[in-house]
Amino acid sequence: MHITTIALIISIIGLISSFFLVGIIPSLVSLIMGIRLVMEEKSIPVVRVLAISCAGILLPIIMYLNTFGFALPKRAEGDPNFFQSIIINNYSNLGLDFSFMDKAKEDAQSEPLASAAVEEEPPEEVVYYSNTTDDKKDSEKENSKNDTDDTNTSIFESLDSIDPMEKNKGGIVSIAPSDDDMPSYGGLPVGTLLIAQYFREDDHNANPVLVLQNKTGQLCRYECIFTARDKDGNEMAISEKTVEVVRDGSVFVFEGRFDKKDLNGRKPDAFEFSITKRDPYENDMANFISVYTNVEGTSAILTAENKSEKKVKVDAYVLFFDGKELVDCMWMIPQNTDEVCLDPGSFASIRGDAYYRFNRVETFYTAYEAIGE
Repeated sequence: MHITTIALIISIIGLISSFFLVGIIPSLVSLIMGIRLVMEEKSIPVVRVLAISCAGILLPIIMYLNTFGFALPKRAEGDPNFFQSIIINNYSNLGLDFSFMDKAKEDAQSEPLASAAVEEEPPEEVVYYSNTTDDKKDSEKENSKNDTDDTNTSIFESLDSIDPMEKNKGGIVSIAPSDDDMPSYGGLPVGTLLIAQYFREDDHNANPVLVLQNKTGQLCRYECIFTARDKDGNEMAISEKTVEVVRDGSVFVFEGRFDKKDLNGRKPDAFEFSITKRDPYENDMANFISVYTNVEGTSAILTAENKSEKKVKVDAYVLFFDGKELVDCMWMIPQNTDEVCLDPGSFASIRGDAYYRFNRVETFYTAYEAIGE
């Protein structure tokens, strides 16, 4: 068999196997053979060998860059390995399901934590939390009754201890999906637990995200005011959100949304959250609702089924993670009527497209009777 034919066969095998990353080695072999052949004869078959070999070398490189960019591979605990990450990421973008390779993939739907009844304390008693770059895992707790001025001082005094290098990152470094070092301060009603908090930022928005749990022993309506503050503690902008009905034991989400235009294009140095609770105005319908979240490529499709005989509104948050890092948060309201709700005995789906690469999602939802809708 002529050496040109052998080189062509090796280059084809290399290109095919490059779709699974391993073809870069035979492609390099055929490229070297092609370079030697082109020195001896310049013919179309030799050019084919060179072209196919180059494609077989470039394909794994493109797949790597599409997954990790120009950075070195990172792997959090429970994530798929280097090879699996590249295959899953690239082929999921083409609409092919390779999720079977990720054995440790978590369930897309978050299960509520176990509930525990807690005797309600006086409504003016608040627990305060602080998350700073010095030790973001420690939380400060203090009870406040009528001493509001002293409380505010204790919340913001640690702003002075933040490392200036952390406060003024600036440039492209500060434009990232998630920044867990963002200092945060705030108060929660007694019986309400702070499960997790994140801060994500892109070119247009800055969004603090809180994951909370109702352990008051009662059905509650929660209201939250997020305040973005500069390095001197001055207010830059506020964002107000409400979660209408939360069952005892359920986990729910608050997301503050700050448009960069309202922040004059700057990243806040800290954010404050103030959360209050009261009796809900609506009837809880979560026991009559089933919610499912499926991942398809770069999208999450949330489907809600209303098993009741009433119209129901479902408020859902889908959190997108790359390992342990929050890269996106979407507020989704599935609907099949003009009133942004679900008809009795019906279901509806809504799709959310993530801008950043992710490998798992967590879903949190509340549901209540759509009175007047």
